[in-house]
Amino acid sequence: MKRDVIIACDFASKEATLEFLDKFAGESRKPMVKIGMELYYAAGNEIVKELKRRGHKIFLDLKLHDIPNTVKKAMKVLSALDVDMTNVHAAGGKEMMAAAIEGLTREDGTRPLLIAVTQLTSTSQEAMNEQLLIEGSINDCIAHYAKNAKEAGLDGVVCSPLEGGLVKEACGSDFMTVTPGIRFADSKTDDQKRITTPARAREIGSDFIVVGRPITAAEDPVAAWRRCIADFAD
Repeated sequence: MKRDVIIACDFASKEATLEFLDKFAGESRKPMVKIGMELYYAAGNEIVKELKRRGHKIFLDLKLHDIPNTVKKAMKVLSALDVDMTNVHAAGGKEMMAAAIEGLTREDGTRPLLIAVTQLTSTSQEAMNEQLLIEGSINDCIAHYAKNAKEAGLDGVVCSPLEGGLVKEACGSDFMTVTPGIRFADSKTDDQKRITTPARAREIGSDFIVVGRPITAAEDPVAAWRRCIADFAD
């Protein structure tokens, strides 16, 4: 897939999600969307199937993190949903990530893209060191986790846009970076710590940006999405 903006549909119900996406009915291209834990736990597989029927590409953001066998079996279930991208936590280790690939791969050899979360964009350097007891710099941790993901056979990682360049340097330009923590220059930062603008994310080398509240809470969500597309993807 080419560079794109992913709208984070962090809604509490199927109805709210469809009402929001109906605003884009007149657009020539269907937005790519992220289905995260809140929406998936509320609406289950049906919301995935409905959005696929409507022609949306889907990033299923469930961040699996468990023993390898459990993750493998869960990924086999998710693979049948025909999503375009899904993810695990890199902290689960290379064996777990390799098991995820195995479970995700269908009998015909096809599979969704699989990426790994390095460090959440809400995690600060201080929190990583003092609360998670991970020593060193957050950049070193992210680069190391990204290398593990590549060695396990994954397609890329989730990282903040500020780390996109160092991931490319560590893993190569073809290793995908999916970056949340995107805000317009005139937006609130909310609970994100490591953020940047769509235009700057493109300059740094992000392949996909995940944008939630700057679009979903905008007075005109379609205009905000178009602004992201213009700044990042076009």
